[in-house]
Amino acid sequence: MKPIRARFLRRTSALVLLLLAGCAAMDERECRSANWYELGERDALIYGLRPQLEQYAAQCSRHGVQPAEKEYLTGWFYGERERDRRISGPED
Repeated sequence: MKPIRARFLRRTSALVLLLLAGCAAMDERECRSANWYELGERDALIYGLRPQLEQYAAQCSRHGVQPAEKEYLTGWFYGERERDRRISGPED
């Protein structure tokens, strides 16, 4: 395999693994003990994802748990603002 193609495949594989890590299913313990603010912040700041509340709700409903929507979205909005600030750099 050519070096450029091998490098591309490694980078692409790493990106796919990173994205899948952000989409991992939550078990009952995780649903019951989740810090919804931190999950929202992480989804926006680290993974750059749109809100994933519907996915968490579907996963946790299997265990009789409903995510705390207000806390999750508050964390997500903070994470999104912080991510934008870091990308755009300091203001003069």
